[in-house]
Amino acid sequence: MEFYASRMAEDAEAQTPQHSWHPQPGRDVQIDARLLHALAHPMRNKLVGLLRQYGPSTATQLAVRLGVNTGATSYHLRQLAEVGLVVEDDERGNARDRWWKAVHRGSYFNEIDLLKTEPELSGAYLHGIVQTYAENMARAVDEYPTLPKTWLKATDLSDFTFYLTAKQMLQMREEMYAVMDKYRSEREDPHPRGARRITVQLQMFPSSSS
Repeated sequence: MEFYASRMAEDAEAQTPQHSWHPQPGRDVQIDARLLHALAHPMRNKLVGLLRQYGPSTATQLAVRLGVNTGATSYHLRQLAEVGLVVEDDERGNARDRWWKAVHRGSYFNEIDLLKTEPELSGAYLHGIVQTYAENMARAVDEYPTLPKTWLKATDLSDFTFYLTAKQMLQMREEMYAVMDKYRSEREDPHPRGARRITVQLQMFPSSSS
């Protein structure tokens, strides 16, 4: 799943370089109040994420991945379809076996506006994102013992503390985006021999002063 959270400082926004990693109209969707109401439920966040990451799927297949019943995934998929985040995949399935696919590559959340106008829904949405990130990391740690040494050496689980202004923090984020943008642009299709799906989770936030 690709999720973008933008909190750009007004005095630095005009100077910020734009990379292909940033949201692109037509490929990515900006979360407005209507979509926020739909995505405030954590299961819907997960369903959209799974369809974006793994491609089209049925409600039954998604239910197995999430460990829930098919009725739940079917219901939430219909809710997502009503707001245009997923659609039926007409090239797959039949009347008894409906396939669903994501409409967008990623989501863009303008937290400056929605955190002020929809604080409770925004909080529910962001907590759902954080929960998904935590579950991804926990699952990865569980798989560490099965990884070959070459992949273990390449993994990382770290945190760092800096003292920065908001403008410096934005600049650091853009520089990290540029690095990720480089590896995305160099990605081959078909993928290079020995390549596997890699997840990079990026969290940047002001730490509590207490």
